[in-house]
Amino acid sequence: MTVELGLPVPDFVVPATSHKNVHLRALRGYRILLYFYPKNNTPACTIETQDFGANYHRFREQNILLFGVSRDSLDSHEAFKRAQSLPFELISDSNEALCNLFGVLREKELLGRTITGLVRSTFLIDEHGILARAWIDVDARNHVHRILDELDARPRRTG
Repeated sequence: MTVELGLPVPDFVVPATSHKNVHLRALRGYRILLYFYPKNNTPACTIETQDFGANYHRFREQNILLFGVSRDSLDSHEAFKRAQSLPFELISDSNEALCNLFGVLREKELLGRTITGLVRSTFLIDEHGILARAWIDVDARNHVHRILDELDARPRRTG
């Protein structure tokens, strides 16, 4: 089962940095932005993560909680978060449960072998737990500003 726009996102509890668990149901009342990226410490993922970190306050001003998601371990995430001085948590999806729920894993050809890769994507869940927006297979360099431009241009739904 994968999530669909306009429908509730199934509840989940996943491990994150700072010894936290992210429990979707406990975050009702906030908008949740999950950005999926392939791997810590790679050039494009570092650029994208730095952009999210630099613009974190703009997301918070819009009642958005931000989480980065990859299949890296919590130890790797802790080191990456520390190295990038991130003001938000990173979710470890080493069992690929969230990746499968959001449909971001795809088969890719690499050096003549077929591998399962993570497609860089971002999802916005509204205050009521409904999947409100999806950005799939995005460019790491411009992605954060495109999201912010779109969020700034849209009137917010209330209650």
